[in-house]
Amino acid sequence: MTHRQCRAMSSARGKGGKGGKGGTPRGTLEFDANFESGNLGDVTRLNEAEFDLSIRPDTNNPKYRLWFYFRIRNAKAGQRVLFNVTNLCKTRSLYREGMAPCVRTTAQPKWERMPSKSVFYYRSPAHGHSYIMSFVYVFEQAASEYFFAYCFPYTYTDLQRYLYRLERRALPFVQREEIARTLQHRRLDLLTITTPDGETSGPKVATVFITARVHPGETPASFACQGLIDWLISDDPAAVKLRDRTVFKIVPMLNPDGVFLGNYRCSFVGVDLNRQWQAPGPLAPELVAVKALLHEAAQTEPQLSVFIDIHSHSANLSSFMYCNSHDDTDRLEAETVLPSLMDVRSPSFSFASSKFCRDPQKAGSGRRALSSTEAHCYTYEISNYAALNAGTGAIVPFDIEGYTDLGRCMGQAFADYFTPSERGGHK
Repeated sequence: MTHRQCRAMSSARGKGGKGGKGGTPRGTLEFDANFESGNLGDVTRLNEAEFDLSIRPDTNNPKYRLWFYFRIRNAKAGQRVLFNVTNLCKTRSLYREGMAPCVRTTAQPKWERMPSKSVFYYRSPAHGHSYIMSFVYVFEQAASEYFFAYCFPYTYTDLQRYLYRLERRALPFVQREEIARTLQHRRLDLLTITTPDGETSGPKVATVFITARVHPGETPASFACQGLIDWLISDDPAAVKLRDRTVFKIVPMLNPDGVFLGNYRCSFVGVDLNRQWQAPGPLAPELVAVKALLHEAAQTEPQLSVFIDIHSHSANLSSFMYCNSHDDTDRLEAETVLPSLMDVRSPSFSFASSKFCRDPQKAGSGRRALSSTEAHCYTYEISNYAALNAGTGAIVPFDIEGYTDLGRCMGQAFADYFTPSERGGHK
């Protein structure tokens, strides 16, 4: 049953005053996800107070179903409803730790997490003993539209508006350029942040390359990346010195098509781009363009020193890094420096949770595919839900500002990393 079919059936059985389109009785909920990054599959009305919802799989790939983002109209004030999300593709989930969907309304447009006490994650006998996530919601106002999402949304349009405002500032140390077009003809943007040549007191020592949002449903990656950019272009003295010494190249959204379509993991053609780094072809023009830039950065001065691909994690708390494991003990020790500095700078980062590995299943990821270069390569993972306070053991949910702050802390860790050794830094 599609959500349009459900809407028609509900209209026939609903009660209350006129409220919806075509005179649909108020309280007959109307569902849709017909907007950017929206995702909703089938909707089944079990009764007036309970609905089964399914997630639409990624385009051209039925395997991935985790991201959802939909709208509900025509609720009655005080209407209490139970929603069951029935086809999540993962059983190991942060819902076990208290994660809850995010919600906003047209009356209260700021995104907030629902209370954990309203969310239940369990094996459901009514759904073949599969794991489902259920949440209870009370609609406070009749006139509002209500939006629900797996995590705080960050769309392709959000990024384009941010980059447009940044470009309008005409900062001399920021350059925006289009490096490719996606299969659906969206921009692939690159930011270069560095003090112009001739305006520094010494040579630049390194190039740092950052990518984010290769997996569309991992929205915390975008907030952290924006927080990093905001700090790098700020007047903070440490940021100014860092711009003098380094070149930052940032691709803030590596999979614009997947983001726009509301996918969780794949591109428009159903490909997980983070398994295509070794030999990207015509179905991955984004990676072809970025790999060419990385090759250039590795061959020219200042040489590529650090590569970080920012993600978010659906099962773990806090933020942490996947790092490459090396037989060379000196290189392995050097690989630990940046995550150690992140651990110092951010209370939401866990060095203890970071992993050093050569997992063959991830050979096609950016971190693993670039491990043959001289650069230190990392996957930076951020919990979709919360950080674990190492001192108290308390679980502290992230909000948008918390995700953005992780980017600021990353910038400060880079400043520590590239500060001359006489001031206590790494280089």
